[in-house]
Formats: sequence, C-alpha cells, structure tokens
Amino acid sequence: MDIQTGQVVRPLGALDGLEKQLTCPICLDMFSKPVVILPCQHNLCRGCANDLYESRNPYHFSGGTFRCPTCRFEVVLDRHGVYGLQRNLLVENIIDVYKQQQEKSQTDDPPLKDQDAKQVRCPEHEDEHINIYCVSCQTPTCSMCKVFGQHRDCQVSPLLAVYQSQKAELRAAVELLAAADARVQAEAAQLDRTCQLVRDNGELQRRRLGESLDLLYAVMEERKALLLDRIDREERDKTAALRALQERCRQQLSLSNQLQEKVKQSLQRCGVAELLLAAKQLQQEAQSAVTDQILRPEPGYENMEHLSLDTEQVQVLLRTDPDPPQPESLDLGQSHQQTHTESRFRVNLG
Repeated sequence: MDIQTGQVVRPLGALDGLEKQLTCPICLDMFSKPVVILPCQHNLCRGCANDLYESRNPYHFSGGTFRCPTCRFEVVLDRHGVYGLQRNLLVENIIDVYKQQQEKSQTDDPPLKDQDAKQVRCPEHEDEHINIYCVSCQTPTCSMCKVFGQHRDCQVSPLLAVYQSQKAELRAAVELLAAADARVQAEAAQLDRTCQLVRDNGELQRRRLGESLDLLYAVMEERKALLLDRIDREERDKTAALRALQERCRQQLSLSNQLQEKVKQSLQRCGVAELLLAAKQLQQEAQSAVTDQILRPEPGYENMEHLSLDTEQVQVLLRTDPDPPQPESLDLGQSHQQTHTESRFRVNLG
C-alpha cells in the first residue's frame, strides 16, 4: 500500500519501491523522525512540516494553517502548531525495518566482483565459464553451449539478469514464509488462549455443578426431615388411639367379669324370692354388657403408605445422561464448528 496516497501498489521485489514510499515530498529524502501524519493521511517529517508551517504563518501567535504538499488539503493547527500533529509510529517502524533490511542485504550479498571470482566452469566446455541462462531448459550454461552445443536452439538470457530476478523471487518467498510463520504463530497463540478458556470454563462448570448438587442435597435433607417428622407424628397419634381402644377393651372385660361374678354369687346365695327380685336387673345388666359395641380401627388403619416418597423418576433422571458427550475432532484443513450444549433439570421433591 502506498503510504502517501493510500493506494494498493503491486510489490516489485523484496524492498523495491519501498524507499519511494518512505520519501518526504518536501525534502525528497527518507522521512526523518519524528514523522507526523496529517488529517489527510499523508506524512511529513516534523521538521519539514514546521518549516512549511512557519513559511505560511511568519507572524503566528497561536494556531495557523498550511496546505499538504501532496494533495493540497488545508491543514488547520491549534496553538501547539505542528507539535499538535499525531506521530505516525507505523511509518517510523517501517523505516527502522527498511534500514535493517538494507544493512542485512548488503551483508548477505557479496559484491559481484567477489562472485565473479567464484564462477564455475561449464561441464561440457572446461575452458568456458557459465555466463548465460537457458530459459527453455531452466539451467545455467555457457556461450559455447548456445553456439555449438545442446542449447543452440534454446532461448537464453544473461546470467546476471536471471540471477537478480530469481534472487528477488527467493527473497519474496522468504518474506512469504515469514508472513506465513507470523500467521501460524498468531494461530498458535489463539489456540493457547482457547485452551485457557476451555480450562476456565471447565473449572466454572465444576464449581457450578458442586453448588447445584450441594443445593440439591440441602433440599433433599430438608424434605427428609419434614417427612420423618410427619411419620413420627402419625405413628404417635395412631399408637395412642390404638392404646385407648385397648384400654377400653380391658375396662369392658373387667365389667363383664364383675357382672359374671355378681350373677354367680346371686345364684349361690339368694333364695327363691330374692333371686326373682334381682333376676330382671341382672338380666338387663348382662344384656347391656353383651350388646356393648366393640370399637375397631378402620381397615388399613395401620397403613402409612401415603407418607412414602416416590423417587423412582428422580433416580432415573439422575442416573440417565440427558446428553451423552460426543467426541469433537479437529479436521486439519477444514473448518469445524464447536457445539456447546448445556443441559439443566429440576428435581421437585414435593
């Protein structure tokens, strides 16, 4: 991308054309730090911008204006002047990288005269150095091979031109590899962050599960205590009622025994007239004792099933996995989707 115009520029080589994009339109030299960015997105050296500003505003006291030398956009400054413009740290960093690459390129590439001293000879013509490149066969060769040898019908180019071209292509390939490495590193960093999120979410779900089960245990214990209290009270009430019936039966037996003893004594001791006088009263008392109703509890009185708690459905719910986990596979080369399923259930214990 053209730093001055913002347009996309097709790369010419490893660093070809970049120096032009880093040239100040005022001093026609590479930007010198600090570099300021104008509201129109063009860049200037701060020193050049200050010179331009002072030339347009020789008697300024606060603020002022000047026009961008690239697009003629009128730049309005506040009381800080050009020092109020924002620095373009990106361009400054690009300049640093460019200078480092220039120094590295000069170190990596030996002078051509040193390379000439290392020229290899043609395997077909031992007295000839390899000095041309066969474009058709994609191999370096010598002039004799082109004139008399196997490459006489091939298209050839100067060796140095092909060398410069392929060197530029290799440098571009290195840059592409470096960019690919940066993307891979960024993806690896993203995977690390995703792994940490998975661990954090796992810890969160474990904590939530513990809290949910603790609450469930508390509800169950509360319900258990309530039902046990109801069972105890009903057991006491029914036992007391049955004991009262038992006591009434004993009293009825005691009265019956007393009446029997009374009748027997009357039969043994009373004379004819005395027995006849007491017989009617004794018969009425005996008849009343025989006809006294014996109270019995209702059928199933001892049953306490209505106080039972049916937990079968709860047990089935707790023992059944509502959503069996499906293994997720990462398909390297294809996009994959992550499905997050959250299952909830509520247990109502009454």
